[in-house]
Amino acid sequence: MSTQASTVDYILEQTADAGTMTARKMFGEYALYCGGKVVAFVCDDQLFIKPTDAGRSYLGQVTEAEAYPGSKMYFLIDGERWDDADWLAGLVKTTADVLPEPKPKKMKAK
Repeated sequence: MSTQASTVDYILEQTADAGTMTARKMFGEYALYCGGKVVAFVCDDQLFIKPTDAGRSYLGQVTEAEAYPGSKMYFLIDGERWDDADWLAGLVKTTADVLPEPKPKKMKAK
């Protein structure tokens, strides 16, 4: 089962106050970016936030799950929490703030 584009659109709308939010489709699922940093994945219409100590503190009680078979564990965010845009944007911003800047891509030799 793959993720519906409408699910990703809704999450992007709800997290807009976190910063510049974008999504990239990957293998029928999506990676979510905040300010150019991968902060989350949407797989099978479920939201998985990258685990950080700051995110764990923000969440309090954490549910962890694999985003896809064989992946590391991520914070699984219940769909009912998505409706609280301030809370969800706060979680995404808190996570993005502590993640390292993405490494610059190497130029391909011609």
